[in-house]
Amino acid sequence: MSEHTESLHFIEQIVEADLDAGFSAGKLRFRFPPEPNGYLHIGHVKAIALNFNLGQRFNAPVNLRFDDTNPAKESIEYVNAIKSDIQWLGYQWAEERYASDYFDQLFAWAQELISKGLAYVDSQSSEDMAIQKGTPTQAGTNSPFRDTDSETNMKLFQEMADGKHEEGSLVLRAKIDMASPNMLFRDPVIYRILKKAHHRTGSTWCIYPMYDWTHGESDYIEGISHSLCTLEFKPHRDLYEWFLSNLTPLDHHYPKQREFARLNLSYTVTSKRKLAKLIEMNVVSGWDDPRMPTISGLRRRGYTPQSLRNFVETAGISKRENIIDASLLEFCVREDLNTKASRVMAVLNPVKLVIINYPEGATEMLEAENNPEDPSKGSRLMPFSKNLFIERDDFKEEANRKYFRLTLGKEVRLKNGYIIEGQSVIKDVEGTITEIHCTYDPDSKSGSGSEASQRKVKGTIHWVNQATAVAAQVNLYDRLFSDESPDRHKEQDFTDFINEDSFKQITAQVEPSLVNLTPGTNVQFQRLGYFVTDTDSTSDNLIFNKTVGLRDTWAKKGSN
Repeated sequence: MSEHTESLHFIEQIVEADLDAGFSAGKLRFRFPPEPNGYLHIGHVKAIALNFNLGQRFNAPVNLRFDDTNPAKESIEYVNAIKSDIQWLGYQWAEERYASDYFDQLFAWAQELISKGLAYVDSQSSEDMAIQKGTPTQAGTNSPFRDTDSETNMKLFQEMADGKHEEGSLVLRAKIDMASPNMLFRDPVIYRILKKAHHRTGSTWCIYPMYDWTHGESDYIEGISHSLCTLEFKPHRDLYEWFLSNLTPLDHHYPKQREFARLNLSYTVTSKRKLAKLIEMNVVSGWDDPRMPTISGLRRRGYTPQSLRNFVETAGISKRENIIDASLLEFCVREDLNTKASRVMAVLNPVKLVIINYPEGATEMLEAENNPEDPSKGSRLMPFSKNLFIERDDFKEEANRKYFRLTLGKEVRLKNGYIIEGQSVIKDVEGTITEIHCTYDPDSKSGSGSEASQRKVKGTIHWVNQATAVAAQVNLYDRLFSDESPDRHKEQDFTDFINEDSFKQITAQVEPSLVNLTPGTNVQFQRLGYFVTDTDSTSDNLIFNKTVGLRDTWAKKGSN
């Protein structure tokens, strides 16, 4: 194996091996095939990136195909959300396809199986059929309808399509092997009656094909060369190939199904059913709640396309299931935003600070660098005066030597401003501090070059000017679950592990430059973390969502 090959993940190695064996590079084609029955989540990012990155690597087209075979659960809302998410991630498909495009062909191919004696109509209940399938160690028993003649089966199947039978009364089953060690080979259902309108075909059909029947044939029709699925579909591969091998005239290259490990993220559930339950229980506000692992939720939380792509690339493509720590995802967004997000001042839990020796009524403009990691982002001017807000947590009336923020009789620097020293406090009748008084050294202004400005102090705190500060709603989000594997406990429901502290809403004071930020703008609240303007944020009603803190606080929790 060459050094070049060793640097590829195993799916890339499979494609390279096929090319080396003579497969034409011009016939490479990949696809991402979601079912439009919910919103895409972080696990889908891996599958999306895998297929589209292969397309880019091998200069091959990638289709977006919606496996829309269950009108009871699918809608155009989900179709549009999926398309929006993929484009937001930075990918563009070659062709937009739908399994429903192939309903006529799939019906004709099902008739072909019937004519070959490889499919039959069964009127048993689903419970009876399940019993007849046997167990992994015990062979199944044949359906009493298994040997019905092809003519009768063809007539019944046509009646199913014509709406002459009720839902649940008949199904079409493939006739394969009731003794197969692969349970999926034990005469699987390939069509069922569903008298529900389809979001694309309307009421044209009242029978719909099952996934296993639809998927391989759709891949074949589109000329997909490599059909990439997650590991739970590995037992389906033999069935995928059986359907293709028993149809004519399938005379060109069959698509090759290969499997990779799905992305499992700690402190997260990704089952659409479970995510829908969280919405139904009002645990979250919807599919785009910033605590949800959906792409739309992550986007609203402030995650960037690049951070998600970097995350799945770092997690890698493997053959073995494992759980990726959520801290890796958080690291990736911190790393990306560090170079992109402007540094701004915001005080989340404000207390008044009065500089008693600062000139009354005076205001000056202090220069602040927008992003020290990117000088091209320039700087801005911030108003500064006698009356400021600072974080309540940045002051202690009495503190030990290891406390490096503001306290009485000790100095700290105001970020981009002056060195101050705490002098006294004012309290309300309950003993809560309402105002902190301090003095400042007028010669210590940051960047002035004076000797006083270069004096070293151990603490620097952030602030905003009271007179020009803008009130903003800040949504503080944390992980939705307190347990690393909330859906892997047999004795408890995953909802038992919901983190009650995953959401808190506060009113903060922010610098005036933030008023004109458009929704979806990432910023760093200095010393606090990364935040993003919410989709509902306006200049008259600023709303920020916390993306992630500057440090991994969960690592400390786990070590306690």
